[in-house]
Amino acid sequence: MKELSHLHHRNPVLLVHGLMDTSRKMRKIAAHLRGLGWQVTDIDLTANNGDTRLEILAQQVAAKIERTFAPHQRIDLLGFSMGGLVTRYYIQRLSGIDRVQRFVTISTPHRGTIAANFSMRCGCIQMRPDHDFIRDLNRDVDLLNELNFTSLWTPFDLIILPPSSSQLGIGTEQKIPVLTHPLMVADRRVLEAIATALAQPVKSPI
Repeated sequence: MKELSHLHHRNPVLLVHGLMDTSRKMRKIAAHLRGLGWQVTDIDLTANNGDTRLEILAQQVAAKIERTFAPHQRIDLLGFSMGGLVTRYYIQRLSGIDRVQRFVTISTPHRGTIAANFSMRCGCIQMRPDHDFIRDLNRDVDLLNELNFTSLWTPFDLIILPPSSSQLGIGTEQKIPVLTHPLMVADRRVLEAIATALAQPVKSPI
């Protein structure tokens, strides 16, 4: 991975955590990327327990980006678990497609998760496989082909059920056999895959 530290062009990266987490959950990713020379910013979503609808959390992401980065600064986004859906909503519904160039999701229930059936919190309900929120985002999922999209996932995930829900059939998908969902933000193989994804040359405008 040392060669990545010599790249000249990098966008700043915003990290977005998942359900019941805070920005501390992303600290190993942040430290790894900063060690390679990236400018890294994070966010604490509120409420983080599923009581807030995902589109409201996406508005928090949009506000964070507006406060933190210059108006014409292109950025890269990384979302873990629920954070991947929140960032997708920002990209697909809040004009984030005009700012984001590289987008990485980690163990994100792109097609929903059966585990969400066990919660009645509104944000969790939106992550059910048959919910309109999931269906709406997947109606124009091809929009993500306009940027560098990477999905990292583990076949051993017991939170994203089935684990293959993290697959969208577009962009780059990498299966990394990490033993548990929470370890996806700390495993060395995942950290290296993130850095590789963020180092890819951006797509040229059509």
